Amino acid sequence: MRENGHLFVRQYAVAIGCLIAAAGCTAFLAWIMRDVIDKIFVQQNRTAIYSLPAIVFLTFAIRGLANYGQAVVLARIGNNIVARYQRRLFAHITELSVDFFAENRSAHLAARINQNVSGIRDTLNLTVTSLARDALTLVFLVFVMIWQDPVLSGIALLAGPPIVLMIGGLARKLRAATRQAIDINARVLASMQEAAQGITVVKAFTMEAPLRERIERLILKAEERSNKIAGITERTSPVTEMLAGLAIAGVIGYSGYRAVVYGYSPGSMFAFITALLLAYDPARRLAKLQVQLERALVNASMIYEILDMEPRQADAPDAKELKAERGEIAFRNVSFGYYPGESVLRDLSFVAPAGKTTALIGASGGGKSTIVALLQRFYDVQEGAITVDGEDIRNVTKRSLRSKIAYVPQAPYLFEGTIRENIRLGRPDATDEEIAEAARQAQAEEFILAAPQGYDTPVGENGMTLSGGQRQRLSIARALVRNAPILLLDEATSALDTRSETLVQAALDAAMKNRTVIVVAHRLSTITNADQILVVDGGQIVERGTHRDLVDREEGHYARFYGLQSGGSRRSADLAGARG
Repeated sequence: MRENGHLFVRQYAVAIGCLIAAAGCTAFLAWIMRDVIDKIFVQQNRTAIYSLPAIVFLTFAIRGLANYGQAVVLARIGNNIVARYQRRLFAHITELSVDFFAENRSAHLAARINQNVSGIRDTLNLTVTSLARDALTLVFLVFVMIWQDPVLSGIALLAGPPIVLMIGGLARKLRAATRQAIDINARVLASMQEAAQGITVVKAFTMEAPLRERIERLILKAEERSNKIAGITERTSPVTEMLAGLAIAGVIGYSGYRAVVYGYSPGSMFAFITALLLAYDPARRLAKLQVQLERALVNASMIYEILDMEPRQADAPDAKELKAERGEIAFRNVSFGYYPGESVLRDLSFVAPAGKTTALIGASGGGKSTIVALLQRFYDVQEGAITVDGEDIRNVTKRSLRSKIAYVPQAPYLFEGTIRENIRLGRPDATDEEIAEAARQAQAEEFILAAPQGYDTPVGENGMTLSGGQRQRLSIARALVRNAPILLLDEATSALDTRSETLVQAALDAAMKNRTVIVVAHRLSTITNADQILVVDGGQIVERGTHRDLVDREEGHYARFYGLQSGGSRRSADLAGARG
């Protein structure tokens, strides 16, 4: 980082050097106009006819090269800034807690970040170009003007104070409008992204028309806000033009009067007017600088709102590495709720013995999936404690805790890349042989080898080229290749057909050996061999035992669930045991 910092300083130094050279050349062109008029047109000096045009050409050439150099260097710096903040933002976002993503739509967040990152680049580049190019050019040209004629300079500079006062008022109005525009534009992009991702649902439910109407309303709001910003931003132009025109007209009139009445040299007058005209563009850009900076700073401040967020499940200052040699899991008097006043788990306690399988079943909303989320420390318990081999998981690093857990969610998620790359995400150092073995255990090898490029076949966006069962089997393979002592299965076979479920269940049975396994299930046929079954209802354990023990309790929750499923009412059973 330190070497990169020095390189960054050198790059800015080169850019500023080029900008100074361009500003100096612009001022020199105004300066030399006096000699062009006096020596060529008044004195008719033959030598000057050849030397002065050559000097003018050389000055333009140097200015062109300097402008090219500063533009390229600043573009590279800007691209580097964007890349740095993109890396920093992604690293920080991945450290934020799960509840952050529950509160912020992913598409809206991505669109907002995409707009905001450019704000930091614009802030730095606007500052450098304005100070090093426009401000220096203006200073050099004002020096030329004052040197040529102090009185005319005073007339020309009278336009400055009114412009500065006007810009200050406009900048304050622009700040709020820019923030609203960024938010609306992010919502537009997010809505388009969501529609593209859910296009099959959109078409299946003929949602095209209502979605178009909703997005059109957002686009209209964004257009209105952008028009308001344009109105505020460009409000400086007519006033600046009129004040500048008044100053230039006064200078031309006064200098012409002096030339006609008092016989002043035309060279000085032309040099002064040239400097004044050349100074107009940098002065106009500087007049808009504060307005432009307000827009850029709003973007930058919104980026730092994200960067300044602290993870709610941060590691304790003295957090240590989790060993998890046995993998025994214990929930001790755990209470938890996602929202204040709403408890999902209430004084819940159980022990998942090391090397054994514990199954969780129950009605929807009972808290089964919350147990899985708390064990991975996606959220912190509000009361009680969760331990692994006697270690409170709040006292160990999140990375070491999660490295000891392999997780198969109900809804499988695949990332951009190939089948091999998606399985390897479970353990980046896994060999190709280990990936193939995990695929075989997950009963995925058959369809992988039938794919056009085998393990190197791209999966498409979230695995859209694969069936639901195939995606789930790849998700299981990703968990198996992790080779962790704790295995969490959150309805891992829910997306499989009967044949695939049978094959995967056989693979999972083998994978469960010598591991601590917690299974969330709604198909009771998949957990009949579990070492213990816990029935979760209303955030508490209401029944516990083996399959045989619980079935024998004719009036129990488990016996009722089992009766529904084995009695042929599969739909009712699935609903009864849906994900909690």
